Amino acid sequence: MKDLKFLSSVVYWLKFMLCACLCLPLIFTMGCAAGLTSAQKREFVAYQSRGLAMEEKNPGAAAAFGLLPGGGSFYTRQYGLGVIDLLFWPLSILWDPINGYMGAETTNYYSTKEDVRIKMEKETSQLDDDLEDGKLTEKEYLLEKRKIRQKFSID
Repeated sequence: MKDLKFLSSVVYWLKFMLCACLCLPLIFTMGCAAGLTSAQKREFVAYQSRGLAMEEKNPGAAAAFGLLPGGGSFYTRQYGLGVIDLLFWPLSILWDPINGYMGAETTNYYSTKEDVRIKMEKETSQLDDDLEDGKLTEKEYLLEKRKIRQKFSID
């Protein structure tokens, strides 16, 4: 009877370890997929150099929170990965700080893109209103519109 209990517990742990070994590569690739592409990184650096970048999440703080169970993932709103990190803690210390850092960069990139879009729309709308009200000539309107595009363009 004792041998049967022992054998069933060994089988249980072997199944658990097999499942964990099969899931770890998936978890590592999920963490790597959260980062920015090289083109997005260049675009974000250009926004930073022009003073247009937003920092909604601090990448350093996200990496530091990654040392806590699921902290980096939860901080960067990757809740599914955060739950997985909780389940695999303390192993998740190997990837969650990196995932948190990349998640914060991704969050900041998309926040910046949205902020730039909103600001550009607002300034363009104001310019359109000024043209309709007769405050600007057609030539002045075109010059100002070009300035707005240059201000928010990263080319």
